[in-house]
Amino acid sequence: MQVGESARPPLSRLVWTALGGVSIAFHLWLIFSGLVPNLISRPLHMALAVPWVFLFMARPGPARWTGAVFTAAGVAGCLYVALNESALGDQYGSLEGDFQVWLAAALIVTVLEMARRAIGWPLPVIAAAALLYGLLGQHLPGEFGHPGLPVASFLGTIVVAEGGLWGSLTGVSVNIVAVFVIMGAVLNAGEAGEGFMNLALAAAGHLRGGAAKVSVLSSALFGSISGSASANVASTGAITLPTMRRLGYPRALAGAVEAVASSGGQIMPPLMGAGAFVMVELTGIPYTRIMAAALLPALLYFLTVWVGINAFARRHDLRPVAAADRPPARVVAVTAGFFLVPFAVLLERMFVGGYTPQYAAASAILAAFVLLLFDARLRPAFLRTLRRLEVVALAAGRQIAVIASIILCAGLIISVLGQTGLGVKITSLILSAGGNQLWPALLLTAAACLLLGMEVPTTAAYVICVSVAGPALQDLGLDPLVANLFVFWFALLSTITPPVCGAVFIAAGMVEENWLKVAASAMALGVGLYVIPLGMVANPGLIALADAPVLAVVLAVKLAVGLAALSRGIIANHGTAARLLLVAAGLAVVFVDPGAILGG
Repeated sequence: MQVGESARPPLSRLVWTALGGVSIAFHLWLIFSGLVPNLISRPLHMALAVPWVFLFMARPGPARWTGAVFTAAGVAGCLYVALNESALGDQYGSLEGDFQVWLAAALIVTVLEMARRAIGWPLPVIAAAALLYGLLGQHLPGEFGHPGLPVASFLGTIVVAEGGLWGSLTGVSVNIVAVFVIMGAVLNAGEAGEGFMNLALAAAGHLRGGAAKVSVLSSALFGSISGSASANVASTGAITLPTMRRLGYPRALAGAVEAVASSGGQIMPPLMGAGAFVMVELTGIPYTRIMAAALLPALLYFLTVWVGINAFARRHDLRPVAAADRPPARVVAVTAGFFLVPFAVLLERMFVGGYTPQYAAASAILAAFVLLLFDARLRPAFLRTLRRLEVVALAAGRQIAVIASIILCAGLIISVLGQTGLGVKITSLILSAGGNQLWPALLLTAAACLLLGMEVPTTAAYVICVSVAGPALQDLGLDPLVANLFVFWFALLSTITPPVCGAVFIAAGMVEENWLKVAASAMALGVGLYVIPLGMVANPGLIALADAPVLAVVLAVKLAVGLAALSRGIIANHGTAARLLLVAAGLAVVFVDPGAILGG
């Protein structure tokens, strides 16, 4: 439950709980209802999201009054599209009459303002610039101008056709992401969070630097369902950061550990935030194969962090967590079941049952709902369950709305790129700037991801960057899945890399330390985030776990050796010459081509 929600009047909480319940019911109903036309389900998805952003999240005063106006306009526009789905389908993406032009303008402005209120200015500013380019780009000289698009056709494709606002990206938000958000909300409302922490404490608390390693394990587990580095830091950090400080960890190191571990949660299967589902839509590759491809690189990332913590632990003589502060085995076994049971159902339904990810998630949600009845001692309580259901409804409704705001706004950008041909032109620019060479193009793409990731959520940065840079990388011979994973990883750079590093900012505030000191330690600990995507390009077999598991594991071991040397070279308290030698050896092992050595 968000800060301030408990202070809402009981009637207000009841209304929002009911709306959250409607949103949950709607998205689960879509899974079992069969085929619902996209021009019905997707506008209704936005209609359910609008009030959360403009009213629930608004501060009292003018923002709430203007939010009421935007809510009325947005809901009315969405209902118009949904109720007239059949007639609009016959217009073939072109607006008819002044009313529909005003409708399109109202919906587009509402989406831009939704994104601004949900996540800040950068993404809606990019989307507004793209829209202006679509409307006025014919007046630009040179190759970056376009011939001009009729306003009725340009706006109609965005608003009354299955493109733009109601395109495939929004379909991912409606049909898949929302369901996993609901699953995460149900797990977090019960004992699953305590289960994550207890399992991590039991597994790593007794080790040197144990509190930091607990943070890594708990953040990997929690991040696999939260998909948000910021949410990870705020939740697991509330427990791990005070523990690290109590055991004598330097403030900068404690904050860095939590920021780096929490960022890694977004690349950890099975969920990987919303990015994995968007990747399915953009590549056409099945979700299970993407999970398999992402698994070894994610494990390598956490292994690198683990090695870095060992180096820091020796430097600062960091003690294990005291035995009295570690939970007994029975408590670990019981509380771990609160997330292991739903996860087992999810994976069984997908890999054994052969069902779709959203159907598997719905089954896991059912199991998690049953577990809400019980506490850590397996005692049921009716009133506590009602309070938990309230938390689920409020959290799911709000989180679905925030993700919808991001994806709807990103959909505007993708539509403009496609309609105007701007995406192809930027692709050509990247190819020419990189001299038609892969590695310069990769570095340009990495820089673009870092810039886009500043104050823009990872999923939005990934979608925009892969839309313009992905084709260029593929034209240079990069496998589509490697290209997408490369861009997705580098979209995460801004979580720990200055000047804008959201996870670091939050962690620094929680430990009351200068954020630049936290960022410096985070970049050293999180070196794998910078190197592993490049390692995937140099060793494409690393992501072939589903097709060539032996080769993938061999390459993973090779990269693990190189990354361990690299991490120790950066962090360990050796002499300068030894550190430089370790860094050079680590990079050589990561990027060496075994085929070239073997003459293949």
